[in-house]
Amino acid sequence: MERLLVLARHGQSEWNLKKLFTGWRDPDLTELGVEEAKKAGRWLLDQGYRFDVAFTSNLKRAQKTCSLILGEMDLADIEVVRAAALNERDYGDLSGLNKDDARERWGAEQVHEWRRSYDVPPPGGESLKDTAARVLPYYIEHILPRVMAGDRVLVAAHGNSLRALIMVLDRMTPTTIASLEIATGIPIVYRLRADTTVAMKSVLDRDIDEH
Repeated sequence: MERLLVLARHGQSEWNLKKLFTGWRDPDLTELGVEEAKKAGRWLLDQGYRFDVAFTSNLKRAQKTCSLILGEMDLADIEVVRAAALNERDYGDLSGLNKDDARERWGAEQVHEWRRSYDVPPPGGESLKDTAARVLPYYIEHILPRVMAGDRVLVAAHGNSLRALIMVLDRMTPTTIASLEIATGIPIVYRLRADTTVAMKSVLDRDIDEH
């Protein structure tokens, strides 16, 4: 039994490019983001991976990334489950603001704390702890049982919803998770043991040769 779980942050979005806080806002992918997602699909196919089911959020940048990955793998017809629980962290009052403008308004130290602390939310938004409070129950109830049953699972989501999940999978602490960066469009591959812990982890590198 493979017990395969692959995580992928969406490709570059229009607001990533503009350095805007995005959260639950719903911009599309850029041309680069589309290509990042397609490359991820080609890499996974070249490495021999296949999927039985995919999970994604209710936001189009993640949904489109999921669709493009599966399309490159000729898996467009597999089951795809969309869930708001996998949405990006809600940035509240920061949503739509340029990150430099936010630093000028509230100060670099305060904005850094909102972005990187585990349990301090921005005004009107979610902390990473809040995000984990919805991501992890969904993972335990819906995603993990499919992995443990032998389904090969893709999760195409967002930087912070995936950070919340990786924190548990990699047994990171609220302190160590602060430094974790997840690149757009780079698949992270896990194989789980029978007790649901991680047996193997690998990150498919941007430098994998394409044929």
